[in-house]
Amino acid sequence: MSSTDGFSDFFYTAPDGLRLHARIYGETNSGTWPVVCLPGLTRNARDFHELALYLSRTANPRKVIAFDYRGRGQSAYDPDIGHYTIGIEAGDVLAGLAALDVEEAAFIGTSRGGLIIHVLGALRPAILKAIVLNDIGPVIEAAGLAHIQTYLDPAPKPKSRAEAIDAQRVAHGADFPALTEADWERMVSALYRETDEGLLLPDFDPQLVETVAGLDLSKPLPDLWPHFEALAAIPLLAIRGANSKLLSADTLDEMQKRHPGMEAITVKGQGHAPFLETGNLPGAIAAFLDEAECLDRISKPQDQI
Repeated sequence: MSSTDGFSDFFYTAPDGLRLHARIYGETNSGTWPVVCLPGLTRNARDFHELALYLSRTANPRKVIAFDYRGRGQSAYDPDIGHYTIGIEAGDVLAGLAALDVEEAAFIGTSRGGLIIHVLGALRPAILKAIVLNDIGPVIEAAGLAHIQTYLDPAPKPKSRAEAIDAQRVAHGADFPALTEADWERMVSALYRETDEGLLLPDFDPQLVETVAGLDLSKPLPDLWPHFEALAAIPLLAIRGANSKLLSADTLDEMQKRHPGMEAITVKGQGHAPFLETGNLPGAIAAFLDEAECLDRISKPQDQI
C-alpha cells in the first residue's frame, strides 16, 4: 500500500475469467462493517477516493472497498458488449467480496451502483447491512437518461486537463453551480486516464456508450419498486442532487413512504450525481453508518455479538 495514496490495489477473477480490480482502503480487521463503494455507469473506483479516505480514518474507521466494474478503470475490457449488464456486474461484485472473505457490509451506490444494490438485495440480501443510494432509486427519469446519452455520445477526448475541465463544465455546469475549481479538477482526475503520449481518454470501454445509446426513451422505463420494497428492513440513506434529472423529488418522496425508516438528504447546487466528498456529506454518511451499526448490535442477542 502506498502511504501517500492511502489504498492498495486488489485484482481478482470474475466468474467468466475476466481480470477485475478494486481499491482497498483502511485496516482489514477494523471491527466495524466494511463499506463497499459502487460507481456509476462509466465511472470507476477513483470517484470514491476522498470519501474512502475519510471513512477509513474516522473515529470508527472502516475498511472500504471501491470497485472498478468490467470495462472501467483498471478492470479488463469485455470483448462481448452483451456482458455489460447490471446482473453480470452484480455477480462480479459478489465474486470480489468472496475473494476478500467479506460476508456482510454497508454499500454505497452511485447511479448504476445503486441499481446493482437493488439486484444484490434479490441475489444475496444477507450481505446488505446498510445502504446509501446516491441519486438513484427504483424509478429512472427518461430525461436523465437522455442527458447521459447527450454527453456520452461522443465522449469528449480533450487535449489537456484545462480542456477536459471545460468540457465537463459545458456538460454539467448548469446542474452543478455549487462545485468549486477543486471539485471539477477531482472529477476530471477520476474520469480520465493519461496515455503514454500524454493524451487524456475517458477511462472506460467505448462500447459502454452503445449500451446507453440504444435505449428507446420514447417507451416507459421499467421500475424496480419490488426490489426496493425488499430492502425495507435494511437501514437506508438516500441522497439526491437538487438539480437531478435522473431521480425526481416525487420518487424520493415515494421511497420514503415505502421505506418509512429511510433517511434522505437533498444536496443544493448539485445534480446527477452529487459529489459524496463535498460539504457535510462525508460526516453525514459516517454518522448514518455508525448509527445503523449501533442499532444492529443492540438488536442482537448478547451471544451473537
